Amino acid sequence: MSGIFGVVSKNKKCMDQLFYLGDYHSHLGTNFGGVALSGKKMVRKIHNISNSQFKSKLLEEYSSLEGDKGIGTISYEEQPLYVKSRFGDFCLAINGWINNWKVLARELFSNNFSFSEVSNSRVNICELVSKLILQKGSLDKGIEYMYSKIEGSISLLILTKKGIYASRDKYGISSLIIGKNKSGFAVVTETAAFPNLDFKVEKELMPGEIVFINKESLEQKKAGIKKNLKVCAFSWIYTGFPASSYEGINTEKVRENCGRCLARNDRIKPDLAAGVPDSGIAHAIGYALGKGIPFRRPLVKYTPGYGRSYLPSLQSIRNLVAKMKLIPIKEIIKNKKIVLCEDSIVRGTQLKSYTLTKLWENKAKQIHVRVACPPLMFPCVFNYSTRAKKELVARRAIKAIEKKEIKDASQYINDKSAKYNKMVSWIAKDLGVTSLKYQKIDDMVAAIGLPKDKLCLYCWTGKK
Repeated sequence: MSGIFGVVSKNKKCMDQLFYLGDYHSHLGTNFGGVALSGKKMVRKIHNISNSQFKSKLLEEYSSLEGDKGIGTISYEEQPLYVKSRFGDFCLAINGWINNWKVLARELFSNNFSFSEVSNSRVNICELVSKLILQKGSLDKGIEYMYSKIEGSISLLILTKKGIYASRDKYGISSLIIGKNKSGFAVVTETAAFPNLDFKVEKELMPGEIVFINKESLEQKKAGIKKNLKVCAFSWIYTGFPASSYEGINTEKVRENCGRCLARNDRIKPDLAAGVPDSGIAHAIGYALGKGIPFRRPLVKYTPGYGRSYLPSLQSIRNLVAKMKLIPIKEIIKNKKIVLCEDSIVRGTQLKSYTLTKLWENKAKQIHVRVACPPLMFPCVFNYSTRAKKELVARRAIKAIEKKEIKDASQYINDKSAKYNKMVSWIAKDLGVTSLKYQKIDDMVAAIGLPKDKLCLYCWTGKK
């Protein structure tokens, strides 16, 4: 996951706003955080944030970073990128992923291009985007060309000496929203960054739309195509911050809707509903409201020290975070029949080995896991996320049932089939829970409130 943000201000010190815009995107990543500013000169700062928060790394440099416009990112790789080109100096920040990066890199190699930003034997995706953009005669035409070449999804910000180009990916998988206050404009992935900085939503970019932002105005360079809209449903279910909205639909409200749907389709009579912190909490509140039972917190997250355990690239780090961040409260757990709401189950190892173990060790009577989305069946092809099918617990279940890997998983995707029920039973047994239920895909779509054809459901259906 990644998030991008930027500001163009009438004040010379835009860092006052850029700093907090970045802080409000911190939930989207644990690898790198960076900013670039343009004033008398262009400056850039990038930090590894795997062991500390974005704002703590930038705090010492805060007063020295000057400029009236700037961009930043929370990302899986080092950004923003600083480019010297025939268009002048610019800095680039992206959100997304390119599946055909190897093919595109080979094409550029054959045309005598080289890459300087390389990690883990892979070219830097941000640098690849910059080289594709530079193939055309202007930055906006270059962005259009880049979209025509890539397989995947890239939203971006380009900081120049005159302003900021902003463009949302051609499917609208991730959001890109412009806000306005008395000092200028801001552009963000997460609208949760706006209220405390007094920004009001001015415009949500359409898929493929390109705009140029300066201190005084917002200029459309290319219109977007609304019919192409395929917003990532997972933004509401898991990745988004509760106070953020996408397409005008609030994340917290969607999660409550999901919980109500789960409760409506459930016949059990639990003592309490609980959520796996943080993103499972609103799902559990909705479940409790739907069932008319108490919402309680048998597990609390030590928020000051730990972020999302899903994000780190190393399994050992994910396991450590999962173990250390949740603290059980025995007085709430003991002898209780608990419904535990989770946003999703990806690998299942942390839920099984740490979360559920803590509940059982503290004498829970029953544990019923309710998942706010269907079983994850395919790795995301539009953002940096789970990269292999074999990592997914649903795929492990299918392999165990079939005794081999299978290409066609359609019977397991169909929630009315016997094979689907068999897969869910296998996962429940593997987790060691009293019962397990996943959200039906149509209920999840209804909870979000957009038409099904306007949502990206690839990770559940395998259909783009």
